[in-house]
Amino acid sequence: MKKVLTLTLLAVILFGACEKEENSTATHEQSRNRVIALPNDGKTGTSTYLFALGVGHSGKDCKGCMMLDGHLVHINCIGAGDDCWRTASVQLQQVGTEITATTTDTFDLTSDDFFLMPDRSLSYTDEKNNRIFLNIPEQIVYRDTATLQFTFTSLFFSETAAYNNN
Repeated sequence: MKKVLTLTLLAVILFGACEKEENSTATHEQSRNRVIALPNDGKTGTSTYLFALGVGHSGKDCKGCMMLDGHLVHINCIGAGDDCWRTASVQLQQVGTEITATTTDTFDLTSDDFFLMPDRSLSYTDEKNNRIFLNIPEQIVYRDTATLQFTFTSLFFSETAAYNNN
């Protein structure tokens, strides 16, 4: 009887430990994609933020994610997945209900003239210390020919992540 009780207790501890590890991994992955407020420069009064996110997938498993010159091709570090870690300094702008983000750095995301942005929910802590999410729907953004910057459109805030970031 004592042996059965010991084995049962051991099984409960092991399963509980596995569940806790699984939960902690999910929480870590969820917070990996995030928005960080950068200190205000004081001159322009404009707030700058840093987007930190995982993007991209393996070329060996990709049948092509971009149509270039009539052919589907794989380009590293764009699109679905999280093989590559990218950051971009951006300025957020809201006109009415439309929120956009325009990069302030030129080549942090890519040196290409376009970027295939996967849908992402970026964890953010607001000025009241509430954890919210800035959601970016999947989109292809093109580099502005004059400023060389990218502008992401249709962003929105929510209390929970709108996308699962895979």
